[in-house]
Amino acid sequence: MRLLLPVPLLVLMLVATASVVSASSANAAQEYRVLQLNLCHGGVNTACYNGAATLQEARDVINARQPQVVSLNEICRNDLPPLATAMGNGFGTFAPARRPDGTPVRCTNGDEYGNGLIFRSPTAGTVFSGVYATQDSGTEKRVYVCVEFPDLIGCSTHLSTTGNVAMAQCKAAVAMLRDRALAGKPTVLAGDFNLRYAPLFGLNVQDCNASPFFRKGDGSVQHVFTANMGFTRTEVIGMRYTDHPALHIVLTRP
Repeated sequence: MRLLLPVPLLVLMLVATASVVSASSANAAQEYRVLQLNLCHGGVNTACYNGAATLQEARDVINARQPQVVSLNEICRNDLPPLATAMGNGFGTFAPARRPDGTPVRCTNGDEYGNGLIFRSPTAGTVFSGVYATQDSGTEKRVYVCVEFPDLIGCSTHLSTTGNVAMAQCKAAVAMLRDRALAGKPTVLAGDFNLRYAPLFGLNVQDCNASPFFRKGDGSVQHVFTANMGFTRTEVIGMRYTDHPALHIVLTRP
């Protein structure tokens, strides 16, 4: 026997069902994509420097993956604006690596050389950057650059090529962000750490990890440390015009 509901009751039930579906959709986790790029665009390392082709390839990857944040290593300051256009003119910032005397490291074209961040955000965040306390004896002092928003903090870094120094810098970067992460803020730390995930051989990048962070990498030296976000997948994208692949991490956030 088919039960016929009065029209007012049926309408009320449909509205209630729609409200539940709408609330469920609103509370569903949102995808958050992080793209890590080391572009070898300073001009000093001629083995991997490819000029304008590198920036075009980076723009192509950004357009294809549509990340919420891009972490950039080995770029020149003036590389940031053309890459920001691929992010819908999002908010970007840059921090130069430093010489032992504190002056900026320079690209071969005279521009400042270092690390950048671009967020797909129409509003500016609070920027802070710094030089690690532990450094090797080389001519480049390694730095980090971060942007903090009310609901998220993201950082980019490029660590020393000396293993024990890179490990100390990695531990310092995670420690610097840990209080925010423990307080529940979604946190992303990306970069070229010059450390591998190799439990059986020497230094292991996982040794600088600490709760509540988890780490995902490209199978080599690029990694993303994340807290208070879910993990969906890792994608390693071959790049023709730089000596590192692109590392694409797909996360979720409430």
